[in-house]
Amino acid sequence: MELSTRAKNIAPSATLKAAAKARALKAEGIDVISLTVGEPDFVTPKVIQEAAQTAIVKGQASFYTPTSGLPALKSALKNHIKKNYGLDYQANQLLVTPGAKFALYTAFQVLLNPGNEVLIPVPYWVSYSEQVKLAGGVPLFVHPSDPHSGKVTVSDLEKMVSPQTKILLLNSPSNPNGMIYTADELVAIADFVSQHDLIVVADDIYSNLVYNHEVFTSIAMINPEIQKRTIVITGVSKTYSMTGWRIGFAFGDQEVIQAMSDLQSQAASNPTTVSQYAAIAALNDGEKAAEEMRQAFEERLNKAYDLVEKIPGFTLVKPHGAFYLFPNVAEAMANCGYDDLDVFVEDLLQEAHVAVVSGTGFGVHNAIRLSYAVSPEVFQEAVERILAFLQQKSLKCKH
Repeated sequence: MELSTRAKNIAPSATLKAAAKARALKAEGIDVISLTVGEPDFVTPKVIQEAAQTAIVKGQASFYTPTSGLPALKSALKNHIKKNYGLDYQANQLLVTPGAKFALYTAFQVLLNPGNEVLIPVPYWVSYSEQVKLAGGVPLFVHPSDPHSGKVTVSDLEKMVSPQTKILLLNSPSNPNGMIYTADELVAIADFVSQHDLIVVADDIYSNLVYNHEVFTSIAMINPEIQKRTIVITGVSKTYSMTGWRIGFAFGDQEVIQAMSDLQSQAASNPTTVSQYAAIAALNDGEKAAEEMRQAFEERLNKAYDLVEKIPGFTLVKPHGAFYLFPNVAEAMANCGYDDLDVFVEDLLQEAHVAVVSGTGFGVHNAIRLSYAVSPEVFQEAVERILAFLQQKSLKCKH
């Protein structure tokens, strides 16, 4: 059968592809440590599970809900936003989606016309560019003038913006490097957005996973004008260890949210009902469990960073959020005779049995993403395998 041009041009998710390779080797009986997938390794908290079970037993989970989400969930979301953002949104400005990824997809679908450009800071999450292209848009990759910072400046953005630019995509804390934009940096970016009459799509999915006394600020919080220009995307998956439940949120301009809801009504009818009841419990009663997981991730970050920064040829900046490290491995590759990052990553998997994600999927050709959403013992074992691999390869290279 002949596939559509659209289907032929879709690149597979680099993170899911890496995870699939790791699973395939594990299925062959090989002891692979996977640091690939971006999901907490904790089981969904009991209070959330029990809410879902109750909804099933009571028969509440058996039926359709309004496309935009259960009223009780939107009420809980409204209160959550007020508490965490200090902002007020009405019910018609809130949308519940089958995962935050689908919220992003529908946002691009309703906002972009063919040829509209989207500014995407590098490094970027692997699905952004593909979703933009699926909507007929043109991704413009903005490289930071200071790669060490991992963040773009207004000067960097000014070099790329054009009359065709419609959206600035902002992800903070960032996947893959965990960097957070400060309030001062966001004030400058907000001015840039207003001057160029842009819309912001703010991916805040990691907003509650911030560590070591750092503070999260969403660009929507900077001033009322930028709030009106911003569509915020978030969800319960990372904060409450609910990746499998597939519940995301979008909030912002009522007209955009309504268009996203209309599209969702044709594509998915409504988010899974039982998952919505679980999400109500997460927002209303899951704060204690979420904080315990956040503290565990903070401890893991501090341990994982100390281990990785000591790997010869690895250089990195300590992140402030999410649950990834994104070290530059150019020197390590050179020491081992590699000039292709993807080959380096493949050999790590096949020979050291450590699965990581190549930076090429994030727009960077000299870095790898390591998830520390695993136990500290597993992460340490992975680092030891990487060290042994590098030592063996460097000795061969010298000979």
